[in-house]
Amino acid sequence: MALDQSFVGRTYPPTAPYEVGREKIREFAEAVGDTNPAYTDTEAAKALGHSDVIAPPTFVFAITFKAAGDVIADPQLGLDYSRVVHGDQKFAYTRPVRAGDRLTVTSTIEAIKSLAGNDILDIRGEVHDEAGEHVVTAWTKLVARAAAEEA
Repeated sequence: MALDQSFVGRTYPPTAPYEVGREKIREFAEAVGDTNPAYTDTEAAKALGHSDVIAPPTFVFAITFKAAGDVIADPQLGLDYSRVVHGDQKFAYTRPVRAGDRLTVTSTIEAIKSLAGNDILDIRGEVHDEAGEHVVTAWTKLVARAAAEEA
């Protein structure tokens, strides 16, 4: 069954704040194999004009995808998550994520499309810091594959 088009534009409440820690940044940088010293060395980050270590660009996926979980779990939307694959991801930064940031995410359903029996759901996550300043916008595209035909 196709997803309800009336959900386009629906915004979900902001998440609880996520505190970005130096160790989480270091672990993420190691996991993705990025050796940029600005991710692990405070002095290297400060030499680049940052107040503390910064996170690799894809770091916020962990918190924006968790926030998208509120959309995914919305029973009224009717998304069958067992058929979902991650289709695409992109980010637009106002500034880098820094250690010590307390970030919240507000998710909005930006588009719902049907293509060849598949439902395509675009979710925009607006990430703000504790002062309410915009940090990054993340777009997540999810594809709910069509159910297999019964033989």
